[in-house]
Amino acid sequence: MKMILITGFEPFGGETINPSWEATKPLQGCQIADAYVEVCQLPCVFNNSLEHLYAAIERVKPVVVISTGEAGGKPDITVEQVAININDARIPDNAGNQPIDTPVIVDGPAAYFSTLPIKTVVNELRLAGIPATISQTAGTFVCNHIMYGLQHYLNQYYPSVRGGFIHLPYLPEQAVKHSNKPSMGVEMMTTALKIAIKSTLKNEKDIEVIGGTTN
Repeated sequence: MKMILITGFEPFGGETINPSWEATKPLQGCQIADAYVEVCQLPCVFNNSLEHLYAAIERVKPVVVISTGEAGGKPDITVEQVAININDARIPDNAGNQPIDTPVIVDGPAAYFSTLPIKTVVNELRLAGIPATISQTAGTFVCNHIMYGLQHYLNQYYPSVRGGFIHLPYLPEQAVKHSNKPSMGVEMMTTALKIAIKSTLKNEKDIEVIGGTTN
């Protein structure tokens, strides 16, 4: 039986909900194509989040890992292409840590790229009527920390397992507290994650898109 691991974060930064967890948790136990989904909530805490992620990978033994996070202010689903080896927190994490210019992994490479078929995912999301783009920066907070740590772990121990990161917009109930910020309903975000999983399982290689239509 193939297993897919999807992670979301607990709320942070004064929020009471996190769209990444609200959109992810309905997927628990779902069958998508020939695989089953296991979900895991990660703490929004540097280092400790990676410990939870690695433990989940060892428990689930997935063929694909997709981590998700909140990108408040973004109007669409943003599929990340690259994570960089730096922690540079503009606010403290949920444990009060605020690392500045520290490496995610000491002596690790400068960056890791997603191994998901990111252009295919974005294309299929758009065909389904869901706004989506490729993002070239996962930031330098815990989301980037997780994406980099995930890609490093898979590269070191499970090179055949594909992994990546997807950012999700505010939920409407969050956006009403943030003037002029866009939002997306949880049902659409959960559907987007299902499409991303199905697309990844179906496509070993990415499509080529001419003219920058994924940006």
